[in-house]
Amino acid sequence: MISSPATLTAPELPAPRRDRALWIVTFLVAAAHLAVAGRYDFFRDELYFIICGRHSDFGYVDQPPLVPLLAALTQALGENLWLLRLPAALAAAALVPLTAALARLFGGNRGAALLAGTAAGVAPVLAGLSATLFTSSFDGLAWTALTYFLARAILRGDRRAPLWAGLIAGVAFEAKYGIVLWFLGLALGLAATPERRLLMRRSLWYGAVLAILIAAPNLAWQTAHGWPFLEVTQNHSRDNLTGSPLGFVLDQIFLVNPFLAPLWIAGLVAPFIRPELKQARFLAIAFLAAAAITFAAHGKDYYIAGAYPTLFATGAGVAMRAAYWPRALLAGGALAVAAIAAPVALPILPPDLLIRYMDATHMRPRPNQKSSLDAPITQLFSDQFGWRELESRVAAIYAALPPTERAHAVILASNYGEAAALDFYGKVDGLPPAISGQDQYFLWGPRGADGRVVIHVNGDPERWRELCDSLDIAGTFGAPYAMPYENDRPIMVCRGFRADLTTTWGRFKRFY
Repeated sequence: MISSPATLTAPELPAPRRDRALWIVTFLVAAAHLAVAGRYDFFRDELYFIICGRHSDFGYVDQPPLVPLLAALTQALGENLWLLRLPAALAAAALVPLTAALARLFGGNRGAALLAGTAAGVAPVLAGLSATLFTSSFDGLAWTALTYFLARAILRGDRRAPLWAGLIAGVAFEAKYGIVLWFLGLALGLAATPERRLLMRRSLWYGAVLAILIAAPNLAWQTAHGWPFLEVTQNHSRDNLTGSPLGFVLDQIFLVNPFLAPLWIAGLVAPFIRPELKQARFLAIAFLAAAAITFAAHGKDYYIAGAYPTLFATGAGVAMRAAYWPRALLAGGALAVAAIAAPVALPILPPDLLIRYMDATHMRPRPNQKSSLDAPITQLFSDQFGWRELESRVAAIYAALPPTERAHAVILASNYGEAAALDFYGKVDGLPPAISGQDQYFLWGPRGADGRVVIHVNGDPERWRELCDSLDIAGTFGAPYAMPYENDRPIMVCRGFRADLTTTWGRFKRFY
């Protein structure tokens, strides 16, 4: 029967309020993230998000507007790293009861719900994505919530659930375009199974319209600017180290936790062999489709991390039917591996100790892109070092210029991380806004700079000698544990740039 429209009122979540064990796990996950949220320093992308959010818009070259806006709001009252990462920590904690609710929806008992929720809370890849405020920090929560409401519409006949699914889909799209990958997987899964009957419900299409309306401002922005995100994605794929099919699968096993592999593999296989889970087949197909698309597009290994809580939920009921000792062994092993991997996923140890720890445990993550090769610790952590030192060196060079030169000086950074660090930290030192040709900074242009004096960060001195009347290497920047391409790099002062920055700005474009 075709359902009629329904009012978007709060849904009933089958979260077990009296399940103390589940809420203890939720509290522990939140406590772990919040305890280390202020460690190390601002990540490259976090600085960039803050600056983008301060230039509020309906979109940016390489991301939708929600995370930049959220990042900027957390810093409205001043610099606060812990507050910046609070939303990501809360998302990691909220994923635990949501995954448990999904497991119960598929018939799991209290033990199955606890198993699924705990798995979502301790999987190293999901923990790592919530270690900073990142566009991927909300993948697990968004993908699982979308799954939950679609499954609720199928299993419970809830006419409001597709509307909630549409709301979540639209908001998730404004946080990260990666939700489209899960859309495609779910669409293929529904079309390939009897659950395609959901496509006949008007409430699903009302939900789709709601999602499109929420996403419309950003879609309009991307369209008006020629869809720069597609160029960014294409360039990223050339840098990604996706590896062979077998390598990709092995990466998934180790990223998620080897002892959790039987759980998510059960969630992938059981719907095809157990009659009580046949209505979850569309989710297993969705996962396979999303994984195949990611591999074919040379995506990074964590791009499908948001789908694993769904597989934990569908596999938990089957896992609970196994004998006690195998279950206990796998659970104990999963918790042990999660504890061992925690310092690699979260900023727990001092950097020097972390290096020794990774060498001793052989837990150093495999680089997922060429630019992350030779990271002193991991790229996520290494890109949190050196930004304050960079701003301090540039500020000293800027302050040393004669007043007549300082009045015309512009600071040109080679990438958005450097530019954002200079903009974020440089305000107190009176630095002018930085310019860069990478991503959103390219659209902001040269900001009226005339090229008389250019302080260029991290450029090629030999190339720039040909472009300037005079060029001085005024200093270098870098810091222990910073990425190699941000360490021991030159800061140059170019006087008399031999071209007009405004008319030649297109040559600086680098969407990556």
